[in-house]
Amino acid sequence: MMRTIALISQKGGAGKTTLAIAVAVAASKAGFDSVLVDLDPQVSAGRWSDLRDAENPVVTCAPAARLSSVLSAASGAGAGLAVLDTAPHAADAALAAARASDFVLIPCRPATADLAAIAASIDLVRIAGKPAAVVLNAAPVANPLTGQALATISGYGATACPVVVHQRIEHVHAFTAGSCAIETAPAGKAAAEVNKLFEWIQGVVSLGET
Repeated sequence: MMRTIALISQKGGAGKTTLAIAVAVAASKAGFDSVLVDLDPQVSAGRWSDLRDAENPVVTCAPAARLSSVLSAASGAGAGLAVLDTAPHAADAALAAARASDFVLIPCRPATADLAAIAASIDLVRIAGKPAAVVLNAAPVANPLTGQALATISGYGATACPVVVHQRIEHVHAFTAGSCAIETAPAGKAAAEVNKLFEWIQGVVSLGET
């Protein structure tokens, strides 16, 4: 049975696309056929896919109006996981993605403006009635504010993902080459964090179970 994860953030600059790519690639490395659905009109994930030689994950660019059809086709083709990358400042599309998902990840940088902005994304998830977690993403290494950020997330009544994804140059280098940190530097810290995040996601959505 295919599981679907949506990444939504009503604020730009949260590193959402990079994280969506990382999750989809991690799924494929773990043996799952994965599809990354790029719902963002900027098609950043689609452009990343154009630079890529590997066939998995499959990347599909589509408007939110076609999401149901795209997910149905992916499920029919035997995909185990669909990852939805949404656009910022697009509440209707984000809500559609959340409603179509089994679980929602809300990426957020551990900065005051970013933390204040997650309220809109949390509200969308609550309207959709889907389980969700806020994941601290692109966090500066050894940032003393990370702990405070986790406390702030809890203050919104939201679940904080126990895995923090830090800002590491491996993500930048890999993205510009149509790759992912777990492919270009599999023994690195960036890869370790992505793998740990995927392991957590796998448990949360019961990936691979019927």
